[in-house]
Formats: sequence, structure tokens, C-alpha cells
Amino acid sequence: MSAIRAVLDTNIVVASQRSESPTSPNREVIKRWEAGEFVLLYSDDVLLEYIEKLIETGVGDAIVRQLISSVLGAGERVMIAFFHLRRYPSDADDIAFVLCALNGEATHLVTYDGGFSEVARDCAFTICAPLVFLTALRAHGRD
Repeated sequence: MSAIRAVLDTNIVVASQRSESPTSPNREVIKRWEAGEFVLLYSDDVLLEYIEKLIETGVGDAIVRQLISSVLGAGERVMIAFFHLRRYPSDADDIAFVLCALNGEATHLVTYDGGFSEVARDCAFTICAPLVFLTALRAHGRD
């Protein structure tokens, strides 16, 4: 059984930290990563985007430090060696996530951003919302 390897878009990471709902799918994604159910892929640019948006949206410094420390300690850093895409997302900030997924041999890029659909057909990985990703994780756990 091969490992699920995922890149989480910033909107998932931010929502996981800002949600007050104990049943938040975004929180569940993070909890399942912390439990070792999938490999979290990140690049330097992805990590910088996480930090920038977490701070910008008012997530406390201590929470940001703890989350980033967890990513650095338990995530898999991806070095971007291949930069060419057949199509680029219209939002320049999204390019880092596609390149991370491509170079890190991701199985999934998890996002709420519909803009990624522009590049989906050229990707070997699945671009999906958290609920779809959680369904895949649950199915993978039954294998």
C-alpha cells in the first residue's frame, strides 16, 4: 500500500487554525497528518505562504510557531528542481503549491480554491477539497 502524499493549500491550513468547530474537516485533516496517516509535503515557498497568511488572518504567534515547527519536524521538505508547467494557475501564489506537489510526487493537493482546476488535467495528482481527501484517507486506511 503506497503512502498518501499531500500538499495542503494555505486556505486549508488557515481554516484548520481558525475554526472553532470540533468537527471541522480542516482540523481533521491536520489531526490525521499528526497521526501519521499521510505525508505532508512542503517547500520553502509553501511554508512562507503559510506563515504570511496565518499571521495576516490573525492567528496568534505562538500557534503559528507551533504549527510551523510541527511542519518542519514531521513534514517532508520538497526541493523544487522542476519548474515547468504546461499551464500555470492564474493566481501566481498557487504556482508554489503545484510545483511542490509535482516535485514531491504528491497524490493529492487539498484546497478550496477552484482556481486550481485550470491545471488539474495536466497533473498526475488529485486536486480536491478536504472532504474528498478525508474520504480517500479513510478508504486508504481500510486497505
